[in-house]
Amino acid sequence: MATLHRIDGQVEIPEQLPVVALRDLVFFPYMVLPLLIGRSASVVSLEEAEKGDGLLLLVAQKDADVEDPVAGDLHRLGTVIRVVQTTRLPDGTARVVMEGLGRAQVEEFLPIESGFKARVRLAPGAERENPDVVTPELEALARKVRRLFDDYIESNERLPRELSGTVAAVQDRVRLAHLVSGHLLLSAMEKQELLEALELENHLEILRQILVRELEIFRIEEKLDEQIQHQMDSGRRQLYLQEQLKAITKELGSTEGEMGELEALFRQTPLPPEAKERAERELDRLKHLNPVAPEAAVIRTYLDWILGLPWMKKTKDNLDVSHASGILEEAHYGLKEVKDRILDHIAVLSLVGDLQGPILCLVGPPGVGKTSLGRSIATALGREFVRASLGGVRDEAEIRGHRRTYVGALPGRVVQGMRRSGSRNPIFLLDEVDKLARDFHGDPGAALLEVLDPEQNRTFTDHYLELEFDLSDVLFIATANTLAGIPEPLRDRMEVIRIPGYLTTEKKVIAERFIWPKQANKHGLGSNATGISDEGLNLIIDEYTREAGVRELERRISGVARKLARAVAEGERSVEDLQTVGQEEIKDLLGPPPYTPEPREEGMGRAGIANGLAWTAAGGEILDVEVAVVPGSGKIQLTGTLGEVMKESAFAAVTYARSRANLFGLSPKFHEEVDIHIHIPEGATPKDGPSAGITIAVALISALTDIPTRSDVAMTGEITLRGRVLGVGGVKEKAVAAFQGSIKRVILPNTNSGDLERIPDEVREGMEFLLVRTMDEVLEGALLTMPFGRADAAANEFLDGSQGPGVQLSQ
Repeated sequence: MATLHRIDGQVEIPEQLPVVALRDLVFFPYMVLPLLIGRSASVVSLEEAEKGDGLLLLVAQKDADVEDPVAGDLHRLGTVIRVVQTTRLPDGTARVVMEGLGRAQVEEFLPIESGFKARVRLAPGAERENPDVVTPELEALARKVRRLFDDYIESNERLPRELSGTVAAVQDRVRLAHLVSGHLLLSAMEKQELLEALELENHLEILRQILVRELEIFRIEEKLDEQIQHQMDSGRRQLYLQEQLKAITKELGSTEGEMGELEALFRQTPLPPEAKERAERELDRLKHLNPVAPEAAVIRTYLDWILGLPWMKKTKDNLDVSHASGILEEAHYGLKEVKDRILDHIAVLSLVGDLQGPILCLVGPPGVGKTSLGRSIATALGREFVRASLGGVRDEAEIRGHRRTYVGALPGRVVQGMRRSGSRNPIFLLDEVDKLARDFHGDPGAALLEVLDPEQNRTFTDHYLELEFDLSDVLFIATANTLAGIPEPLRDRMEVIRIPGYLTTEKKVIAERFIWPKQANKHGLGSNATGISDEGLNLIIDEYTREAGVRELERRISGVARKLARAVAEGERSVEDLQTVGQEEIKDLLGPPPYTPEPREEGMGRAGIANGLAWTAAGGEILDVEVAVVPGSGKIQLTGTLGEVMKESAFAAVTYARSRANLFGLSPKFHEEVDIHIHIPEGATPKDGPSAGITIAVALISALTDIPTRSDVAMTGEITLRGRVLGVGGVKEKAVAAFQGSIKRVILPNTNSGDLERIPDEVREGMEFLLVRTMDEVLEGALLTMPFGRADAAANEFLDGSQGPGVQLSQ
């Protein structure tokens, strides 16, 4: 390792470095520039550097035309650089930002598999100034170079004027020499000569000579231009300008037509005062710009967006409630709550004439018709429909738009959707609003707050337009699978309507009325083709699908239609001879069922097992809880990929059982004599939440007392240490899952009694709902026999709190 001394510190340079050969370019220390690296050997060297400390040696080629240089084609002195940033481009090249560190001498090139490495040593002298060797002559030479370089910048239009300030701020003379050398517009040969000038005084002297020469050339060129200008008399100059004007007019003929179209569109488009003033100002700027100027294209695009938006245009609503009800019923089966909400809105709108659009959020599992419902609502109201998918959106600019200072800037998805709709009062569907992401680009969820706030969206401002656009007439409908992914402030601005999963009977009706006719027509079987029998549909729903919605059901019915279409195409059947597809034929067409229902254990085999109810993003689900009690030393083991909250519920259930050991007929020290293993099957699926508390407690007490649980009972509720049962969420979805799982009794917390009104009538009438306040009531409803009498005074005293926990247990 060698130490390189710089102004900003020391850098350790290894003895061997990967080498990148440069064509027509010499890289100097202290320069920070992006380079494109595309040759395979250079890419290999870059990758080699990235694996290590990010250091490379850049060496100029002697002949720039050599495509694959060997050691003899390269100079022996180059610049050690540090890779600052690498961006891989689609064509395989790499855009690399490099920082020059110092000069190094190649002692030997070491070929590697596809490139070069070199054994190097640092060039004599440090890459910073030594104050001890500064002489008046050296100072005078440095000042001369500064003045000459300032004149060079003034004379050369290709260099930015700000470079003069940068040079003036540099105090170190070594850095000054490298900075000036790197910005001179010279051949690679002359720059290599400057790079190889290791003595500072010699380096500055060469720079002085080159700058004097270049400035003299500039003066000669300027003098020649002045002589030519004087030689052109006024007649020739006028003729020259006229010819140029003709050529420009010929080339820009189409641009004049485009300008005329813009002016005509501006006169025809109704705009609010602020937008009209801005468009008029931008149109006037465009007239005075060179049509080929980059800014002209930006202004034309901006005007196109302003004139293309529906500032004043509204579609007329169809306010016939019966008409809207018929369309919604025809397109969707069930979904009563959301249909009622839309019909309420139409009814009020028909009375008051003008009403701010509601902001609805449809929350439900995949496949229940949230997105298609938005399109049906637009049809019922007679409005335009526009959809924006927000899944995975992580940049705030996707909602608010990019500022026009950026290349390729565009408005956000909201303004784009409004332009596509062509009216200011469409049905705007914000799909997958629970799947918004956030990172350093910003928070799109926060940007949506202005869009979905009824008090703010009438003055929504897109960063691209920088004009207020009224969104108050838009009926926004957001969709989500779960509320958990929606930020609380955003959730507060929306009216949440939950859509539970479909019942088996509802799926059958949907399959018969919607899915089968659609698939039969799609596969060439005709709208009159016989369908699938009730037994066949039951088989598909129960054993070929496991979902809350109907997407998989549609795929399975599509599979049946494909098989029938193939039979018709191969001549085995004709469309006229197709019979109703029965249960046995379903198995032949779709193969073995993937979801064969498992019968529940009955009798004594049910000890230690309880049916719980869980909520997932795909709807409700029946969740078995198993408890095994084995001789041991008091260990408690929890398995099944349980979350922290569910683990706490399990420990609470164990503590509750210990606190009532003598009431259950157990030894007060049973927890020291046995090990308890609590397991929730489907271990690969993560599970969490407090609602499994009473289920775990029932399974645990059943295992400890060897009293079986009822197989047709399922339950949900949070347990406390004193045996109280607290309310939970997702009751509607859980009840539907229990009904579809042939459960006869559902145990719910008493605080969830209000949720019973939201449960579908078929579910409410097909099951018994037991509302409980304490674990005594839970055990009475879930176990085949009670471990103690209901009238036990000690139990009542314990639950009433007149005695502290454990008072009765010590006896």
